[in-house]
Amino acid sequence: MRHAFETLDLNRVDLQAAVANARSRRIPERLGFREIGVLPDAEWLYDHYVDGALYVLLRRDWEAAGAG
Repeated sequence: MRHAFETLDLNRVDLQAAVANARSRRIPERLGFREIGVLPDAEWLYDHYVDGALYVLLRRDWEAAGAG
């Protein structure tokens, strides 16, 4: 996150994980991302589409959390 916000000077980082993939979803949650919605049929996985949970982390939220 430091690289994204400090080096690349981004304001927002989005992350998407399959709704049913609990392990992958724990990563953005642990990093302070907020879930902002679900994208229906967001990804083709093997032989079917899966919904994607969309997460966002804004620079101001990262800084407010004391990470910046």
